[in-house]
Amino acid sequence: MPEIEQFGLGSGITGNAPFDDAVSRDSRVSALRVNWQLKAVAPVALTLLAGLLLFVLATVSFRNPERHAVLVVAGAGAIAICAASIFALAWFVQRPMVELQEKIAQVGDGDLNVSVSFAKRNDEIGDLGRNFNHMVEQLRDSREEIERLHRTQMSRAEHFATLGELAAGLAHEIRNPLAGIAGVVEIIGRDLPQTSPARAVLKDVRIEIAQINHILTDLLQTARPHPPNIRRSDLNTTVEHAVMLARQQALSKPIEIELKTNPSLPEIEHDSDQIHQMLLNLLLNAIQAIDERGHITVAIEARDDGAAIIVSDTGRGILPEHLPNIFRPFYTTKGNGTGLGLSLARRIIEEHHGRIDVTSVVGKGSRFEVYLPFSRVAVQVASD
Repeated sequence: MPEIEQFGLGSGITGNAPFDDAVSRDSRVSALRVNWQLKAVAPVALTLLAGLLLFVLATVSFRNPERHAVLVVAGAGAIAICAASIFALAWFVQRPMVELQEKIAQVGDGDLNVSVSFAKRNDEIGDLGRNFNHMVEQLRDSREEIERLHRTQMSRAEHFATLGELAAGLAHEIRNPLAGIAGVVEIIGRDLPQTSPARAVLKDVRIEIAQINHILTDLLQTARPHPPNIRRSDLNTTVEHAVMLARQQALSKPIEIELKTNPSLPEIEHDSDQIHQMLLNLLLNAIQAIDERGHITVAIEARDDGAAIIVSDTGRGILPEHLPNIFRPFYTTKGNGTGLGLSLARRIIEEHHGRIDVTSVVGKGSRFEVYLPFSRVAVQVASD
């Protein structure tokens, strides 16, 4: 009779590495296994053998011919029962297991249009078949969904690549005349009398030019990102510079920005310019989220293998339906926003092999937590 390994899951998927590894790990245990028919029939055989011994003891007082006849009938009955048990097991258990093995092998080869025929049985084997068919159906649906999402993502990637090239070209074309306009405005401002009412207009023009230049800078950084210039330096200094600039932006508002540094924090590998830009984006968003009086806290905390920069505010908060989309390029709920600030922030953090998380409660504020590892190389080795 065939060994149990012939009906196991491992032997039917020889082309699949995880299953091959599992078989090799269990080779020593498999060598000690006995076939499943013997293990199934052994209790029946032992029970019948015990019954035969009882027959022998019970027929001691019988005459020899009668005793021999009883023992022959009992032995034949025991053999018949064992044969019937083996046949029943082979028909009701072995055949479904062989079919299941073949179907699993097909699934392992990538064919998900399979099903087992014994799923209609109203017993445990039928339950196994129904569960297998349901599992394969779910795998098939999942693969189709993954393929659909992959096609969608590839289409979006091509779309964004085209938009990136277009944005970069437009930014360069706009920046050149914008620089000329800014120069002309400065010349006009120097020539205007101090009492001229046009000076107030020139101030607004300068603000609008700076806003356009900021938008163009974000577009260029999104379209043509440059790799970070990683150096080991003090993260406290980088954060302090960003907070100082943010406080200048909030001078006209009743907003307090509190900084909690961590002097004991060791130096961290990071691009100070990019982290400065990322943090400034978070702080400007926090300032814009506060309508009246509010408070912003920037804290630096040490972690096991890195550091965390936590920016929390007491602003309006982010609606739950907007929260999953805030890091998408060009997604914004602000009328004058480009939707690139948080997208750039996440890209910068990912290039540092870190992560950025956000939690928010509407009406109470938001909390952004930026994690940076001490060493990018260590993180890359661990991920590999």
